[in-house]
Amino acid sequence: MKTITHYLLLCVIAIICVFPFWWTLVTALSTEGNIFAYPPTFWPKQPSLDNFIEVFRTLPMWSFFRNSVFIAACTVFWKLVLCSAAAYPLARMQFKGRKLVFGLILATLVLPSEVNFLVNFITVTKLSLVDTYSGVILPNVVNAVAILLLKQAFEEVPQDLIDAARVDGASEWTIFSKIMLPLIAPWLATVGILTAVEAWNEYIWPSIVMSKPDEFPLSVGVLYLRGTFGSSTRVIAAGTVLTILPTLAAFLFTQRFFMRGMDGAVK
Repeated sequence: MKTITHYLLLCVIAIICVFPFWWTLVTALSTEGNIFAYPPTFWPKQPSLDNFIEVFRTLPMWSFFRNSVFIAACTVFWKLVLCSAAAYPLARMQFKGRKLVFGLILATLVLPSEVNFLVNFITVTKLSLVDTYSGVILPNVVNAVAILLLKQAFEEVPQDLIDAARVDGASEWTIFSKIMLPLIAPWLATVGILTAVEAWNEYIWPSIVMSKPDEFPLSVGVLYLRGTFGSSTRVIAAGTVLTILPTLAAFLFTQRFFMRGMDGAVK
């Protein structure tokens, strides 16, 4: 009974999580019927891909897709580089103020991301990065969560391994790049997956910084459907599904790396 109850609870949680996406997909595939009817319809009526075709006919979806891929890839790369470079000394080096620096980094977790928008926008404006990909990417390449996860990963590496490398004459850079980073690869994959999903779905900050439609990422560009098809919720739903599918597929194919990172990088 305990096992049955456990699985029933998991099924309920899974249904709650999947329902919004399923309802959006049903809406995008339907061509008739009241989508706001109660009780709601859980299967598309007269299913068709016409709504998806209309999205591609109206918007430069491939251009938006390329922009999103570029922004997500650059954000992942620079976050892994900078956050790992910050986490390693916090985990393995002894210097004055180490705990204070780490405490200040953790203190940023209590602040909502929206608080930083004004400061970031002023900074981006002063650096003449408005309407550039750099202005979208730079404020997101470092955050406390990534540093915390990678610091924990570095701390799991046995100290004896590091001491042996130092005895053999390895420099700190060699230890960091040749020994530590390969050992925490599952954690790097975890941070990379989380960062890619976050960068792909980011809407508010790109919509603030960018004003040229041909440079919009997919999450911002699809919102044009709201104005173009003010009464066509099905087309809007189709655009939303097209935005979600890449991240969903990427997570399904990389979930084993994600789970390995959550279980621990070093056995």
